[in-house]
Amino acid sequence: MYTEGSQCLVIWRKPLTSILETINGPEQLRALSVPQMELLAKEIRREIIEKVSVRGGHLAPNLGVVELTMALHYVFDTPKDMLVWDIGHQAYVHKLLTGRRERFHTIRQFGGLSGYLRRDESDFDVFGASHASTSISAALGMAAARDIQGEDHKVVAIIGDGSLTGGMALEAINNAGSLKKNLIIVLNDNDKSISDNVGAISQYLGNVRRMQTSPSYQRLRDMAKGSIERLPVLGDKAREAAGRAETSFKQFMMHSKSGAIFEELGFKFFGPFDGHDIETMLDVFENVKRVDGPIIVQMVTKKGKGWEIAEGDSTKWHGPGAYDYTTGVIKKNAGDPPSYTEVFADALVAIAENDPKVVGVTAAMEEGTGLKKLHKRFPERYFDVGIAEQHAVTFSGGMAVGGLTPVVAIYSTFMQRAIDQIIHDIAVQDLHVVFAMDRAGLVGEDGQTQHGVFDIAFSRMIPGMKVMAPKDEEELRQMLYTAIYLDGPVALRYPRGKALGVPMSDQFHMLEVGKAELLSPDTLEAAERQQAVLLAYGATVSQAELAAKELADEGIHVAVVNARWAKPLDEEMILRLARGTGRLITIEDHVVSGGFGSAVLELLEEHGLNDVDVRVIGLPDKFVEHGALTILKELYGLSSAHIKEVVHSQLSAENRSMAK
Repeated sequence: MYTEGSQCLVIWRKPLTSILETINGPEQLRALSVPQMELLAKEIRREIIEKVSVRGGHLAPNLGVVELTMALHYVFDTPKDMLVWDIGHQAYVHKLLTGRRERFHTIRQFGGLSGYLRRDESDFDVFGASHASTSISAALGMAAARDIQGEDHKVVAIIGDGSLTGGMALEAINNAGSLKKNLIIVLNDNDKSISDNVGAISQYLGNVRRMQTSPSYQRLRDMAKGSIERLPVLGDKAREAAGRAETSFKQFMMHSKSGAIFEELGFKFFGPFDGHDIETMLDVFENVKRVDGPIIVQMVTKKGKGWEIAEGDSTKWHGPGAYDYTTGVIKKNAGDPPSYTEVFADALVAIAENDPKVVGVTAAMEEGTGLKKLHKRFPERYFDVGIAEQHAVTFSGGMAVGGLTPVVAIYSTFMQRAIDQIIHDIAVQDLHVVFAMDRAGLVGEDGQTQHGVFDIAFSRMIPGMKVMAPKDEEELRQMLYTAIYLDGPVALRYPRGKALGVPMSDQFHMLEVGKAELLSPDTLEAAERQQAVLLAYGATVSQAELAAKELADEGIHVAVVNARWAKPLDEEMILRLARGTGRLITIEDHVVSGGFGSAVLELLEEHGLNDVDVRVIGLPDKFVEHGALTILKELYGLSSAHIKEVVHSQLSAENRSMAK
């Protein structure tokens, strides 16, 4: 299977009974010796590497927290003591240790374990998480509830250093420092979010890490013996720990320098410690859980730890797709078309080549949004603000006031975090900012917190906002160009994954605002005579076209419209087709409430066309689970087969009405 530290995986003979197979909960973990835990760490890494290889998932962040997770569950009485994980993409080890080992092979599959934390999945998942920077706020709330109700347990927030770039985490630290609750914050410091960390806080922590390798550090560590006795530790383990000079030095000689900022904010700060040294962490956590007040413990870990391939490029291996775990090669078909993200990125660079006012902004997603290409070509016109979507939007508003054209590339699900800034700071002032929302619609295995299925509604409700979505990659290029050269705020959504493979032009041109595209038949006059109209928005257009072709084989003829714009709508075309056919079907990969179909219904109501039979195909009023896109689209009616069923139902209903 694999050899830890090797360049690639090799055959490994599994023992008849592994330690991992005996772990059904933290109680079995706590019965192990430190050498046994070190063996278990290797087995856990092997399990994660093998199982994630099948369908992809979060690899490098989980490989980096193996020992840290084990130490936390060993020392703290979970789930009575509450572990609050940030983001959740570092929780695979936590799942393996908390009764979900036998189902781990189902992770991110439809009906299987979530790739993130979910309260309805386990009592050990005390707070759901998949968006960053939430853990300290949640943990502080739990500590407040504990104290009000007179309970006695520990609350521990585990947050990556990347998540500290998020304003919400800093707001929580500010509040926690003043409330003085007993709260432990474990800072998993691996110098990464998904991409490389940015900002002053990251630089500060980096300086702390570098202090450990300085000559002065090497001299001072020899002076540290015995200093661990400064903590109120009891028992033999404390006396043994007093002899470990390096641990003692890190804990007491360094913490006053590395934690100065946090100590000024009301925290006791300890660290940095080696987040892969189990014995050290057991001592540290046994110590700090006896200290009153808010505490921060800095643990330095390596993202991708234990597999050299992932260690060497932890960004690439943060969340890979399926791969061959014996070679470390990510599986990809050579003939696949580019992704929508790649098409967007290439188009943005091409436009920026001829327009020095175009700049790109993202929130800790350089690779994910494709802006790495702009960064490489025009580094002075690229801005990664960290996990700070609110700041990204208002920062872009400031650049717009200064005469630039900001393109804010943020996943649809993360754009939700900046709705107030989009409204108050951009739209109210009618500033020209382009919101490029990647991963719009269903995103598959990442599930309910990551699906981008609310952006049409929150964009469409904002006065002055223009909202569009392309049917394919060529239209994405033209829509980006159009968005950049319009006025005011513009929202452009596009899906995750591979594009359709259509030919792409080298030229750009403006699209007419609020004008849809009639795909079939050739003229509006002919379309008015069809039996129904399929009004499809964005990524659903291809399924509408497929359904229309299959219906034609049955002798049923429907018009197909690529809506292009959810705001403003092509009122002229929609009203004309509604009056002509009397039957419309809207299709979108978005919740029905407030979406494109709602916009069409509002238009018909405004014009008194209440007798038009309208069917709205979209997602229901629920949070959609995780699973393969093919499964989810079929389950929620976004397939050509379901579109055909709706057409049949619509025509059958009219026939029944006429028969009466």
